[in-house]
Amino acid sequence: MGVSFLTTKLSFSHALLRDFRGLPPLDLSSVFINLTFFILFLFVASARRIIRCLGRIRLIKEDSGANSIRVRHANDVEIRDVEIGTRFKTSLFCCFYVLVLQLVVLGYDGIRIMREATADDEKSVNWALLCFPAAQVLAWFVLSFSAFHCKFKLSEKFPLLLRVWWISSFVICVCTLYVDGRGFLVEGSKHLNSHVFANLAATPALAFLCFVGARVVSGIQVYRNSDLQEPLLLEEEAGCLKVTPYSEAGLFSLATLSWLNPLLSIGAKRPLELRDIPLLAPKDRAKTNYKILNSNWEKLKAEKPSKQPSLAWSILKSFWKEAACNAVFAGLDTLVSYVGPYMIRYFVEYLGGNETFPHEGYILAGVFFAAKLVETITTRQWYLGVDILGMHVRSALTAMVYRKGLRLSSSARQSHTSGEIVNYMAVDVQRVGDYSWYLHDIWMLPMQIVLALAILYINVGIASLATLIATIVSIIVTVPLAKLQEDYQDKLMAAKDERMRKTSECLRNMRILKLQAWEDRYRLKLEEMRSVEFKWLRKALYSQAFITFIFWGSPIFVSVVTFGTSILLGDQLTAGGVLSALATFRILQEPLRNFPDLISMLAQTKVSLDRISGFLQEEELQPDATIILPQGMSSTAIEIKDGEFSWDPSSPRPTLAGIQMKVEKGMRVAVCGTVGSGKSSFLSCILGEIPKISGEVRRCGSVAYVSQSAWIQSGNIEENILFGSPMDKAKYKNVIQACSLKKDLELFSHGDQTIIGDRGINLSGGQKQRVQLARALYQDADIYLLDDPFSAVDAHTGSELFKEYIMTALAMKTVVYVTHQVEFLPAADIIVVLREGRIMQAGKYAELLQAGTDFRTLVSAHHEAIESLDIPSHSSEDSDESNPTNGQAVSKKKCSAIGNDIDSLAKEVMEGASASDQKAIKEKKKAKRSRKKQLVQEEERERGRVSMKIYLSYMAAAYKGLLIPLIILSQALFQILQIASNWWMAWANPQTPGDNPRTSAMVLLLIYMALAFGSSWFVFIRAVLVATFGLAAAQKFFTKMLTRVFRAPMSFFDSTPAGRILNRVSIDQSVVDLDIPFRLGGFAATTIQLLGIVGVMTKVTWQVLLLVVPMAVACLWMQKYYMASSRELVRIVSIRKSPVIHFFGESIAGAATIRGFGQEKRFMKRNLYLLDCFARPFFCSLAAIEWLCLRMELLSTFVFAFCMVLLVSFPHGSIDPSMAGLAVTYGLNLNARLSRWILSFCKLENKIISIERIHQYCQIPGEAPPVIEDSRPPPSWPENGAIDLIDLKVRYKENLPLVLHSVTCYFPGGKKIGIVGRTGSGKSTLIQALFRMIEPAEGKIIIDNIDITSIGLHDLRSRLSIIPQDPTLFEGTIRGNLDPLEEHSDQEIWQALDKSQLGSVVRQKEQKLDTPVLENGDNWSVGQRQLVALGRALLKQAKILVLDEATASVDTATDNLIQKIIRIEFKECTVCTIAHRLPTIRDSDLVLFLSDGRVAEFDSPTRLLEDKSSMFYQLVSEYSSR
Repeated sequence: MGVSFLTTKLSFSHALLRDFRGLPPLDLSSVFINLTFFILFLFVASARRIIRCLGRIRLIKEDSGANSIRVRHANDVEIRDVEIGTRFKTSLFCCFYVLVLQLVVLGYDGIRIMREATADDEKSVNWALLCFPAAQVLAWFVLSFSAFHCKFKLSEKFPLLLRVWWISSFVICVCTLYVDGRGFLVEGSKHLNSHVFANLAATPALAFLCFVGARVVSGIQVYRNSDLQEPLLLEEEAGCLKVTPYSEAGLFSLATLSWLNPLLSIGAKRPLELRDIPLLAPKDRAKTNYKILNSNWEKLKAEKPSKQPSLAWSILKSFWKEAACNAVFAGLDTLVSYVGPYMIRYFVEYLGGNETFPHEGYILAGVFFAAKLVETITTRQWYLGVDILGMHVRSALTAMVYRKGLRLSSSARQSHTSGEIVNYMAVDVQRVGDYSWYLHDIWMLPMQIVLALAILYINVGIASLATLIATIVSIIVTVPLAKLQEDYQDKLMAAKDERMRKTSECLRNMRILKLQAWEDRYRLKLEEMRSVEFKWLRKALYSQAFITFIFWGSPIFVSVVTFGTSILLGDQLTAGGVLSALATFRILQEPLRNFPDLISMLAQTKVSLDRISGFLQEEELQPDATIILPQGMSSTAIEIKDGEFSWDPSSPRPTLAGIQMKVEKGMRVAVCGTVGSGKSSFLSCILGEIPKISGEVRRCGSVAYVSQSAWIQSGNIEENILFGSPMDKAKYKNVIQACSLKKDLELFSHGDQTIIGDRGINLSGGQKQRVQLARALYQDADIYLLDDPFSAVDAHTGSELFKEYIMTALAMKTVVYVTHQVEFLPAADIIVVLREGRIMQAGKYAELLQAGTDFRTLVSAHHEAIESLDIPSHSSEDSDESNPTNGQAVSKKKCSAIGNDIDSLAKEVMEGASASDQKAIKEKKKAKRSRKKQLVQEEERERGRVSMKIYLSYMAAAYKGLLIPLIILSQALFQILQIASNWWMAWANPQTPGDNPRTSAMVLLLIYMALAFGSSWFVFIRAVLVATFGLAAAQKFFTKMLTRVFRAPMSFFDSTPAGRILNRVSIDQSVVDLDIPFRLGGFAATTIQLLGIVGVMTKVTWQVLLLVVPMAVACLWMQKYYMASSRELVRIVSIRKSPVIHFFGESIAGAATIRGFGQEKRFMKRNLYLLDCFARPFFCSLAAIEWLCLRMELLSTFVFAFCMVLLVSFPHGSIDPSMAGLAVTYGLNLNARLSRWILSFCKLENKIISIERIHQYCQIPGEAPPVIEDSRPPPSWPENGAIDLIDLKVRYKENLPLVLHSVTCYFPGGKKIGIVGRTGSGKSTLIQALFRMIEPAEGKIIIDNIDITSIGLHDLRSRLSIIPQDPTLFEGTIRGNLDPLEEHSDQEIWQALDKSQLGSVVRQKEQKLDTPVLENGDNWSVGQRQLVALGRALLKQAKILVLDEATASVDTATDNLIQKIIRIEFKECTVCTIAHRLPTIRDSDLVLFLSDGRVAEFDSPTRLLEDKSSMFYQLVSEYSSR
């Protein structure tokens, strides 16, 4: 009985299944869609419930119940009022209306079928007819109550699932209306039934719901309490304090990447800011990863000191767990990707009528669906995993390279320019991080080939051996091509490095290039370097085009060999076997295509690892160079015993030799000597900077160091002074006072909150030096090492500084100061005189004077200079000759008295501090509000969508866009021919074993080969066209940007850190060179491929369109939703990259100062913080891509499953099995292609941001034209050199105050003009106005009757000559530095060198005029660099010469000599001299005294000195009495 019951049940279910298949296709699709949405609804609802429960359990465990009560209470208070709008009410009515309608239909159909069943027992009843109304009732029941639930949740938006369901229902309704309409026209009233009437009645309601679904908003308006708005805003401001939800996400959240939803939701509402992006989890932060990698690297070095340590092994040991976890996903993904190709054969045979077990079709469809679902989820986890792994490796390596940069020894530093070190971080580290993408390919490629061969063996038998041979041949052929490509890439990188090094140097020294009118020459040099780079770029791109052809051709070649072998062996191919093989080849195409990339990437990564490893093993500063004792351990502050030091240890002649010195605590030591005698090296040996050959250096206590060339950090003045120390108002005020900075800060509109430009560009030389001094003083160190700090300031400020700083503030400290100012020597306890690296004399001032020799020479030179000023003598000379001991005693008493005054002042300040704190806070807020008026602004970024204008400008950049249609046509023809070749193989072969083929074997093979190889040729044409287009566009953008940058006014460089510009000419330009053309080509290719797949599937089952259209709408909506956030994330990433590069370069440049203050740890922390600031948006950007791809692939997986169910549901014989198999073959690729299409578009838009950024720099407003053809001065101009300033007013920027106020004066031709004034009085600004570095706001400058604003800038600047305040040397040779335009003979260059006192120094060098000059001229002293600048002026022989503090860095004797040379060589010229050393302008015909940007005095020096009340007289008196 049981058996008969079971048999009855089986026959009933079989009949039901048969009836189900008989349903109309639209009814079937509707049932399937509604059931799918219902399952999805149940899944989402249950997942939410589970997560909520888990969250509640975690909350109970972690916290007391009070918290949850507080949260609920907060929510209750937050909502003030709720308004239920008409839209919500109407939506709800429509849902319930449709539900009632479907219930009526279900009831009517149910009663009708039951009547039929009871009326006629013998007639079989079609119970399947109830499936459609039953599914509708179930769907609308869920939809109605989900919409109703929104009222209780106070949802201002309807849930996404609800909206997609509504839109899908309306689409099916419209399609059904169309089919019913056609049926009515053909059959008349016979076609009418309950379903037709119900569909017609539901149409208006569904149309409204579709409209609401598209508009998102529910119609529920929630009004929140206004009192809570302020805290919410504050919370938003502090948004970056939240840690990413990724760190604590549950399994479901991780699998679906829904932890990213809150961020994307914010991005959809408004442009994202950095504060919106959550912090990284501790395990993802740079510090964590750096510690792990560094400890493994150090262990490896310690284990085998003699052996070369492997950086790759260290990385593997550090991150193997992440890599292993990732390998699981990669392996699983590979396995399930082969399920589809393996099953196609069985599917085609089933469709051909070969059913081996019941419901085989549905089970096959289910297997296909499950495999694609697992593949989708594992692929996304794998890709996100490798991205995170790459991010960890990059952060850790960058931190290691940075730390090494701070510790490099001088000899190692000379072999690596700062540009190269930045390149290790920007290029090599990036490349090593990118290798994570190829990490698993090494073991996955063999696995993929084995799986493919196994499937092929099942389908084509022994011919699979031919597949193996063809695959090996394909791989072998690509290896030499990859090697060639790698070689081109290496050459390209080397050329790029050279260009970047030169670009960096040009940007650093743009002021000197413009002053000397050399910018065009250096721009052409860069263009020449770019042409070398472009040559390799062209080879790389065209070889890439050929490799693309090989890649696309290799699967075709493999398939032709396989099928050809099978046919020749006489094997019987079937449509199922062919389609299975084709699907396998398509999967095999990816690893084959990636193999050359893998080889190339392996080689490139090895090169980068070797470069980084080599750098990390470079020699560090000797840890034992200086023995540092804690404070209080000894009464001796500094002690050097038998010291011998050399910057170049291989040189036979040491830099310093026989150094023997002992400095007691509290002593002042002055170091003097001629240019190049080793003064700065002497301080370096105390710091431990210079390699020690022998001897011992001891130091007791902390050190503060002030370098000769000021190193100022980007940031505000306060940050530079505090230098990482906490703010102490009283101490800070004293420091400002002691460094004479109070007046300067008052002049700045933002005071100490003024943002300093790149390398302190908006501060004068004196101000930079005093900020350095303030930084040192604020550190309150025990020992102060000052390298000629007074040379950059005027006489008055210098005297004041010496008195307030060294004599008062540092009265109780140990001070070693290098100076050329003889007047500061008597105050020293010991004076050390150096010559050629040896201490020639050491002792007190009076003792050394009596001894004669070197010291006597220096002092007598100074006295000669003072006497030449011709002013009445003062009692200072008498005091010099008095008992020095008594003098010291008096000075010490004075010091202690002043010290007491300062202490009492500090107390007053401390007492008043609390009252002034509120005022300070208000000032800070005001400063923040007015930040936009600062010189240096935050880096600009576009917001919202990338403008269409950017796309069009790129497309039109090459051949006016004519290649674009040809590229599209080539790709379209490739796709058509490829589909045709696959269709031909599926159609021409027999459907099932035993059937006859439709054509002969030879015809089959020949036509297939013709179609297949024809398609690959079109790929080659497309690749060549894309490369040609990309090359032309990249070159055009580069040339335009470079020209605009070099033509930019100096204000642009003052307000733009070099890192920003370098970012565009390196990273963004690389993207335009190598990425964008292929991204554009790839997007076109993927679009056409996707259209091809949909076309094939639609041809077989047109019903797929019912899902494809809503899917396309959903995809576009999701893409738009994603892009709103992604675009801003990519922009933030680009902007956050600049500070990392800038800080890196800045730290390397100031490494000696950072080490001098012992601040390496703080800078290391800052670097780690900046790396995390970059990694935060970068991580979210990576996750957002995977978030989108996952959703796209899930959608396409459902479409594919729908297609499969449809194919299975059709009666046998109603569809061609080979065509159905072809549709499935292409459908297997649908999810990958769809996600790749969206991804390629998103990546293209993200990469196009590089064009947007370059485009910004192509729009920089330029300075005045270099040449005005209609207004060119005569060749001999200026003949007299007369300069007339008429009511001159100058400001640095429109929103900044005037610097020069109505300056009116006349400099006669051929005269010597001295320009003097206190620091910051406008002397250098006047010179800048003369060279039109700053255009006058009002007034005129007339030179020899020509208004300088009426002629071109090149004509003006090339006729003037200048020796600037900051001596600048370019990397290259001495010859190249003196004569970059190559206008002079060697003889003339030697004469210039001899006159500038450098001839003998250069003759001693082996290479003479070709003696190398390192980056920034680091292998020449500052004084020698200044003499090279003098040599340039001597060569140029212009009629007007400007000396801007030209001899500040040389000793008095050399200064006197230089002045003598200038008097002789430039006797016919107008010489304008700015000098703080007043003897420098002693023989001037006229003196211009500037005060606060106004002319205070202008007369001959004799007359001004006769007037005892004149400011010039007071200045000279101060100078001579120092």
